[in-house]
Amino acid sequence: MVRLRRDSALAETRRLVKSITPREHPDLSPGATMYGLVLGSTTEDTTVIDIASGAVVRWRVPWPAGVDSDLTLFGVAEAVIADEPENDDLAQPEAITVADLPRHLGTFKGRQIRQWLEAITAPADGPLFGFRGPSHPYWEFRGERPSTAVIVADRGPQLLRRRDDGTTWVRFGWERDDVWLLCEDPHAIRALDATRESVLSGKELATALGYRPSYVLATLSRPMDGHCYKLCTGLLPRG
Repeated sequence: MVRLRRDSALAETRRLVKSITPREHPDLSPGATMYGLVLGSTTEDTTVIDIASGAVVRWRVPWPAGVDSDLTLFGVAEAVIADEPENDDLAQPEAITVADLPRHLGTFKGRQIRQWLEAITAPADGPLFGFRGPSHPYWEFRGERPSTAVIVADRGPQLLRRRDDGTTWVRFGWERDDVWLLCEDPHAIRALDATRESVLSGKELATALGYRPSYVLATLSRPMDGHCYKLCTGLLPRG
């Protein structure tokens, strides 16, 4: 009976996704309703694929103090754009404020996810986000480059725990660079905690996550001490 309920819920989510009218661009007008496929979610923001247009959008969600995001990978969520959406951040041009907490509608699976991810995969055309190193001055951004990247790693990824400060990092090779990103993916952090290991890669990483990570979701943080930092907010399967 449980399997039947799960299959029914998945079928209902698929019907919802198919019913959404396609658009060339996201509707970012105040009060508009957006349906997003969740790629990564923290209390700072939630990265989604706008189901109507296939574009990447970063929802700035008014999570209450002390409340963590409950949105999960490949969940379908509904959010209403705020009356004052504040979508003019030159460091995060995809970011927009939503009026309230997004509503989880179900989990989506299938070939369509792979198609969406392949369409937004970052090209290997230089250093990540256009600059080398872990951060860049906020005042130098001009809104010309995206602040999110879905990456197919050339090598890796590895998940690592630094013993000196307890932070979790994702390491991978991309465009001849050895990239290290501070990990803020809650699922990946919990998976590493559960193994009690300091390094995971290959089959061990796939076992800990419950899937083989095919993509790294990289994002730029909001400014901290005047700089925006490169982060990993998701390790994603193919779909």
